[in-house]
Amino acid sequence: MSHSLGIVIESLVAVLLMLTIGYCILLNKRLKRLKADEHSLKATIGELITATEIAERAIGGLKHTVRDVNEHLGSQLTAATQMSAHLKNQLAEGDGIIRRLTKIAVAARPPSAEPESVQAAPKVSAAKAVAAAAEAFSERRRASGLAA
Repeated sequence: MSHSLGIVIESLVAVLLMLTIGYCILLNKRLKRLKADEHSLKATIGELITATEIAERAIGGLKHTVRDVNEHLGSQLTAATQMSAHLKNQLAEGDGIIRRLTKIAVAARPPSAEPESVQAAPKVSAAKAVAAAAEAFSERRRASGLAA
């Protein structure tokens, strides 16, 4: 009986040893997969670091470009503001000149010594017509908001 008990125990130990060996083979396969995943993860992390560095350099370049454009745009805005003020002054001077020309044209016309029947339907001289047209043009420009 003790001999059969020894065989049972030895058999049980052999089965357990076989299970242990099988489990070790399974663990070995899993460890190999884990190592392969670790290598691919390291490669992915390396690519991510490279992409991050490239993005940081690109952002730095964009910041520099924005700074340059901002300075250039600021100078162009200043020049445009100065040009606008200059044009406004020139328009005001032009309007004043048109008014003076109108006054000169009205003052330069000869006094009318025509009969009363002709005065009822006054004959317009060429200078007066030009002055009236210039004045009407000036008034239209002011009314439409094109003059200063």
